[in-house]
Amino acid sequence: MIGYVTLGTNDIMRIAAFYDVLLGGLGAKRLMEMPHVILWGQPGQPMLGVIRPHNGQPATVGNGTMVSLAAGSRQAVDEMYARALSLGATDEGAPGERFKGFYAGYWRDIDGNKLNFFHMGA
Repeated sequence: MIGYVTLGTNDIMRIAAFYDVLLGGLGAKRLMEMPHVILWGQPGQPMLGVIRPHNGQPATVGNGTMVSLAAGSRQAVDEMYARALSLGATDEGAPGERFKGFYAGYWRDIDGNKLNFFHMGA
């Protein structure tokens, strides 16, 4: 049902370099690129993008807003979470089981947007 999600940024080239490396770990690549927006994903799958706000106002982090990225396994959650931190992301909750069958690691990107990598199941 979700086609894509965008996160606001004030420096599209800086955040694009972050997501090029990070999302490459999930096999994602740039699928759409314009001066004001870049979207990553895999063909036929939902995409994650960064965008400069169309209203010309500074991008800000949404309180309560979070994007969750399916990692495929608990090991992949651990690896992708560590990769995010190595690229300058900040910890918002180390990987672990939050409730039976839901494993996730929470972090903020270099613009302060909150995301997580998760896996449902063993």
